[in-house]
Amino acid sequence: MQYDIIFVTGELYFDHPLCGVAILKRWLEKHGFTVGVIEKPLKEEEITKLGKPKLFFGVSSGSIDSMVRNYTPLKRKREDDEYVDYDEKVPDRAVSVYSNWIKHKFKGSIIVLGGTEVSLRRFVHYDYWQNRLRKPILFDTRADIMAYGNAEKQVLEIAERLKAGKDLMGIEGTCMIVKESQGLELPSYDDVVKSKKKFCDMQNMLTNNKDIVQKIDNRYVVQFKYPEYTSKDLDEYYELDFTRKAPRGLKGFEFSVVTHRGCIGNCNFCAVRLLQGERIVSRSEESILREIRKITKMKIFRGNIDDLSGPSTNMYGMDCNKCNKDCIDCNKLDRTNERLINLLRKIRGIKGVKKLSIRSGIRYDLASADLIDDIADYHVFNDLKIAPEHVSERVLKLMNKDRGDLDEFINYFARTGRKLSFYFMTAHPGSSMREAEELGRAVKSLRNAEKVQIFTPTPMTVSTCMYYTSINPKTMKKVYVPYTYHEKKRQKRVCF
Repeated sequence: MQYDIIFVTGELYFDHPLCGVAILKRWLEKHGFTVGVIEKPLKEEEITKLGKPKLFFGVSSGSIDSMVRNYTPLKRKREDDEYVDYDEKVPDRAVSVYSNWIKHKFKGSIIVLGGTEVSLRRFVHYDYWQNRLRKPILFDTRADIMAYGNAEKQVLEIAERLKAGKDLMGIEGTCMIVKESQGLELPSYDDVVKSKKKFCDMQNMLTNNKDIVQKIDNRYVVQFKYPEYTSKDLDEYYELDFTRKAPRGLKGFEFSVVTHRGCIGNCNFCAVRLLQGERIVSRSEESILREIRKITKMKIFRGNIDDLSGPSTNMYGMDCNKCNKDCIDCNKLDRTNERLINLLRKIRGIKGVKKLSIRSGIRYDLASADLIDDIADYHVFNDLKIAPEHVSERVLKLMNKDRGDLDEFINYFARTGRKLSFYFMTAHPGSSMREAEELGRAVKSLRNAEKVQIFTPTPMTVSTCMYYTSINPKTMKKVYVPYTYHEKKRQKRVCF
């Protein structure tokens, strides 16, 4: 059989809505295309196992960047870490490796790139592992086109155009290499290599909401603005007919239900706004309830819904597209969590559901008292996870996470008798040993606060721009950055 499309992915494929390639596969099949999947190839020969597709190869490292997957923040190989149960096998810069294998074995094949690793390398970017700026990934891979963010609309349009013999130029949510400038022009590759201030200017211009170009030598990479995804779209994607069989490593999450996309938090160390967008798109309540009722009829279901997942569970229902302001700072944002509370209540009423856990955590500064009470009464698994990230006002401001009152939240939640667990980050730009020691004192005063990670610079984030330039791009003021491994380790050590 010759497939229309073959996906090559750097992680296990499983037929579940938590697997991005599975959604794309089911979506394309619904529209009449045949789709094959090659998972975790380790040798060039493995690329050939399904032959050549009629339309294109779709290439992704998976949901996690291959360099983040393979290396610790101190650039040690994770497989060499005796304290980590690690058995992943994926090449460094997997997307480039897979693309080059395909180019060698199947000359002339169309290659479409997608996923996190690709989306965050669509323009010139700082590479932490090489400590230098690199050109956009389309130049490394010589691929034909890339789809950034969630790519259901993009991939379907690419498939339909190729089937009809049409060109791929201008598809929303994609990037291509072109010969002439079109759209908002970022500082060029030469500009940002010569000037860190120009790199900051580029960072401030990054958005999904406009057509953008950047000159690379004598050519340009063009980004076409992101397509509009609606609640109706998400309902359709997540209600596709998945078997939900999950690999061993994801047992405990096979009955998770995705409720929304996008994030209004705009944390400077996070790239979700450049992946899923900076506005919330929530699924309809009816769709989520239909999915859960369907789950209850599965033979392997034992009564537990593992999670309601999305970027911060309690952003569900905070949809708004009325202006261009940051939602999280808007006084018109509905902070009652009423839609989520009503949804939780209806899920508890579904026959066959014994327990619904919120395991992925909440954004504590957006949690109303009514929601906290409801979660504490019905939806805590072992503990409720929150991510304050730091306690220093200076560092939190540089993280763009200086909202909410952590002590007030902790004291309120303590009345429920339930446990909290905390995620913190050290060695972020702005964190000297003084701020690390301040964090250390806070960690030692809390229970379940043993999860402290060292900041890892990843492409396209504001925090990574600060790390590379020692400048806050929003104010253009100098920022202290802990660069040495010695200091990074010391900053983590004082937290314990």
